[in-house]
Amino acid sequence: MKKLILIITVILAFACNKEVDQTAHEINFSRDICVNCLMGLADQKYSAQAINEYGEVIWFDDLGCLVEYEKSDAWKTWGGEQAKVWIGDCETGEWIDAYQAFYRFGDRTPMGYGYGALKENKGDTLFDYATTVKRINAGETMREEFIKSKKMMMHGMSDSTKTMDTSMIAK
Repeated sequence: MKKLILIITVILAFACNKEVDQTAHEINFSRDICVNCLMGLADQKYSAQAINEYGEVIWFDDLGCLVEYEKSDAWKTWGGEQAKVWIGDCETGEWIDAYQAFYRFGDRTPMGYGYGALKENKGDTLFDYATTVKRINAGETMREEFIKSKKMMMHGMSDSTKTMDTSMIAK
């Protein structure tokens, strides 16, 4: 009996001490979707991923989607406050720490927020993560132009084509 208790104790000790892999994962473009807007990931240079303390990964196709999701109860419930967050460098596609990255404004991004992440500070027109979040939350994005361009693409289409769900565009 003592041997059995010892074996169970050792197994539990190793199971509890298992280190979680929070390194960046590769995108599966045929499967991975943005948890916020439910769009398929289009470009690693603007995608982000968060990996919680259990090794679970959620994806974002634009920095703005990440910022929006961080405000939700779902982010807290999922364990986002302890998550490691990676974002693609907008020039190289390399995964970099989203909270340590520098952000430039004016990029054409998948959901139109307009912020590209850079590993290195390449000028005085870049923002840190906290400042970028404040700017996005204040509406300092390219979303309005993005939405207008999507609506213009719908102009002139047949009525049956226009009935497709456009609720994600206005999100």
